[in-house]
Amino acid sequence: MKTKEFNLTCPIPISQYPNVLLAHGGGGTLMHNLIEKMFMPEFNANEQKIMHDSAELLLDNKRLAFTTDSYVVNPLFFPGGDIGSLSIHGTVNDLSMSGAKPLYLSAGFIIEEGLQMETLWKIVQSMKMAAEISGIKIVTGDTKVVDKGKGDGIFINTAGIGVIEHNLNINPASVKLGDTIIINGDIGRHGIAIMAVREGLEFETSIESDSAPLNDIVMKLINAGIKIHCMRDLTRGGLSSALVEIAQSAKVGINIVEKDILVREDVKGACEILGFDPLYIANEGRFVTFLPEQEVKKALDIISSDKNFSEACIIGKVTEKNPGLVTMKSAIGATRIVDMLSGEQLPRIC
Repeated sequence: MKTKEFNLTCPIPISQYPNVLLAHGGGGTLMHNLIEKMFMPEFNANEQKIMHDSAELLLDNKRLAFTTDSYVVNPLFFPGGDIGSLSIHGTVNDLSMSGAKPLYLSAGFIIEEGLQMETLWKIVQSMKMAAEISGIKIVTGDTKVVDKGKGDGIFINTAGIGVIEHNLNINPASVKLGDTIIINGDIGRHGIAIMAVREGLEFETSIESDSAPLNDIVMKLINAGIKIHCMRDLTRGGLSSALVEIAQSAKVGINIVEKDILVREDVKGACEILGFDPLYIANEGRFVTFLPEQEVKKALDIISSDKNFSEACIIGKVTEKNPGLVTMKSAIGATRIVDMLSGEQLPRIC
């Protein structure tokens, strides 16, 4: 029997990053380097090498979607949500981005000694309500308690399983030249809502997270026969990182228009004060859809019919120019490259 040799040389340059940084979990360049250079070559079960929000599995000729995520948001409660509802929405949305109908979910809790039982109860009730609204069942889980000072309140890990009941292949490999890109609303609210509470900032208007389940609107699109090529929810790394990931995976160019990307005035003002770019701020209820031009009007009508997504709009196109790059026409008419952040704008936002 041939014994596999282990390579003890770390693929991440130790001289450059001898320790893990917060930015390695921020959805930008460092996180992608970690995944592509350290994790994927060693955990090579994904033979298709498609970077997507969930893995597609074939079981007894049935297409399943499988995903997992962990939630370490600080603070635990924020305007528009909490770590409990966020953990359900995030996993449901990852399944939905493959066009899967979410079915079952696991929940693992790492609880810090000393967490108030009332706080834990509120989180559990929030998860229950979010699961009921999303139509997913929490069927298994695990609980661990760590020493006081070692867990920052509570961390939650979830894994979700869904079924794909259509013939579409919704992933970056399906993106085509000429595709139109639709977004289902404004960007930046989730990250700014977290930051406002964390730093004790007060604005003239209350900024609430956009955290919401996306499975219902996605199913409406699919059931209407819309030929969706790709979808991606705009979590860590925001709109920019999601588009760069897709452009690089599909080996196409993406051109977006800044004035068509909606940012609420209060969010825009907060970003200017804090020095943030809304393109890189995480959202928890926003996604982009890539689809043929002839499907755009029908898709926009369906998405905007939902009161939560009434501001859905076109933000760009897929082009043959600059494959692997995302370019943006600015408000003043100039064109610039939109890249991933190498560092971290807002840590611990999900």
